[in-house]
This record gives sequence, C-alpha cells and structure tokens, in this order.
Amino acid sequence: MSKLFEGSAINGMDLPNRFVRSATWEGMAADDGAVTPKLIETMVALARGGVGLIISGHSYVRPEGQGGPWQLGIYKDELIHGLREMTSAVHACGRKIVMQLAHAGYFASGQLTGQPLLVVSDFDGMMTESPRKEITTRDIREIISSFANAAQRAKSAGFDGVQIHSAHGYLLSQFLSPAFNKRRDEYGGSVRNRTRIHLEVCGAVREVVGEDYPVLIKMNCRDFVESGLDLDESLQVAGLLSNAGFDAIELSGGTFTSGRLSPCRSKIDSQDREAYFREEANAFKREIDIPLILVGGMRSIEVAEQLVEDKVADYISMSRPLIREPDLINRWKDGDLRKAQCKSDNLCFGPGLEGKGIYCVVKKDEEVI
Repeated sequence: MSKLFEGSAINGMDLPNRFVRSATWEGMAADDGAVTPKLIETMVALARGGVGLIISGHSYVRPEGQGGPWQLGIYKDELIHGLREMTSAVHACGRKIVMQLAHAGYFASGQLTGQPLLVVSDFDGMMTESPRKEITTRDIREIISSFANAAQRAKSAGFDGVQIHSAHGYLLSQFLSPAFNKRRDEYGGSVRNRTRIHLEVCGAVREVVGEDYPVLIKMNCRDFVESGLDLDESLQVAGLLSNAGFDAIELSGGTFTSGRLSPCRSKIDSQDREAYFREEANAFKREIDIPLILVGGMRSIEVAEQLVEDKVADYISMSRPLIREPDLINRWKDGDLRKAQCKSDNLCFGPGLEGKGIYCVVKKDEEVI
C-alpha cells in the first residue's frame, strides 16, 4: 500500500492517511463569524471525501483581526456552540479537524472591523486608506491572550487540535518578516526576537490546552517580497518553533503582495509546476525533527507519493483541488489516479466575495452545459 494511505499520528491525533485539507477561507460563516449549515455541509463533504485531516478556514481571534467577509470567528464564547456542531459532524464521519487561529494584522479589513489596522511597525511602500496603529507591548500581551483564549474555545468545541497561522503576511507572519518588522524592542531585530511572539503564543496556548493536545503552526519559507523573510532566516525560525513545542509545521510561502509568487499560484498545468515549495521543504526537513506538512500546487498523486517517499514532506496539504473535488482522496484511493481536475485559475474565490461561498466556477459552468 502507498505510504500516502498509511496511518500516522501527530501528538496522539491518529490520522488514516497523509492528506491534509489546508485552511481555506470559505466565505460561508455568518456576519459575526458564526458557523452556518452551509459551512458544516462543506466540512462533512471533505470528511466523507477521504481527506485524513481537515484544517478549518482561518478563524479570527480578535474582532480587529478579521481578514474578510463571512470569515469564521473564534473571538467569543457565544461561537462555541456552532463550532461544536461542526466538529461533531466531522467526527461522525470518522475524521479529524483542527482549527486554524489567525489575526490578519495589516491585511485585516478596516471596512469590516471599523478599527485601525494593527501593524508590527510603521513601514513604507504598502499604502492603505485605512488608519494604522503600531502595536505596543501591551497590545502584544493582549494578542497572545487572545490566541490562548481561542485555543481554549477550540478545544471546548471539540477540535482535535489548533494551528497557529503565521504565513501569507498575516500578523504573526509580519513579526517574522524584515519587510514588516522594523521594531527596536525585544520583538524586532534578530531572528530570535522576531520569533519571540510565536514562542510566547505557544507557551500561552500550552497552558490552557495541555501538552497532549496537538498544536500546529503554518509559516512561510519565503515572503517573496523585497526585504522579506528569506530561506536562511525561515530555517532558523523553524528550529526555534520545533524546539518550542509545536507538534508540526505546515510550510507555505508568499503574501498577498507577492504577485505571481503568491500562496495561490496559477497555471499549474504540469508536474514540474507542482509542489512549488519542495526545495525549501527539503531544507526544512534537515532542520526540524517534527512532522512537516507541505502545501503548494499539489495536483498529481505521483508527485504527492514521491514527496513522501523521498521524505521531503510527511503530509501533503491541498486547498483548491478539494474545492472542486472534495472526494479527490477517495477517488485516488479507489484507483482512479487521474490528476486533480482543479484548473488553478483562482476563480473559486469570486463567489465567496459575493456572499455565495467559494465553489469551483468552472465545474458549475460545465454542469450547466
């Protein structure tokens, strides 16, 4: 049997295969971030479709950290009941679900939150119409507490673990990036200082969820922006995170200002364009001794299998292919090894911005024809 379909575990969380649904903004939550029946249906389709581990869409831990409309929230206790309904539905299908905890920072939507955008430090070159507020050390303590409180809510709601979002230019990612972080206090300057908030978040989360609860983190290998985080520094960060007590790292790259090198690249039409962070993953595997989850352009089971076989990655994470084919993993397991049907055109996010929730526009058009 392929290694892709072997069982494994991350800090006691048993998984039936090596496939992970990477966190995806679904645009299906209520206006206040609450779970909706449509969102539960989406999670159930993924669970029934065979993916080993589902990571929820990025969930904002504080109101000013909301990154987009109809985004899942976990910033208040009133949201726990709906979240528990979602986890129960996934568990009824025999699958595991981890909640991604996030704060969008500079990439939050001031129009939605009505609050200033929090920035790690003042910087030039990325102008915005929204007012900005440089984060104080007091703000940092409050943000750390918000991540811990959100983790506690996630555990209460039945999630099998949490993932801290420190990729794609969101707030924690901004602390790591020299392009965003010009601070001159203990949270700026050296790699260790820029990683400090992550270590403190990890410690605060561990205090409330315990040592035997999976705590994952998603981070960039490179920012692909001028003066951004590069591979040499991201490897140093990974070493610190691995030693701090995180149970797995999901590796991604790019920000919303990285152009064609953004996290969601287009025109993945051949196997050599897939797994576009594979070289960086190779370097990470030499640096860390915790599981590595690799995302970024996976479309062929042959590529996925080779990555695991060659120990470039321990888990294969996908997002867009599972929007079009939530049952892709079962299809592959049943012997239909054709590549994912996803066209990598990013059109799926359009309906989400219209309040309809994300879906594959191409597939829907084909069904109409």
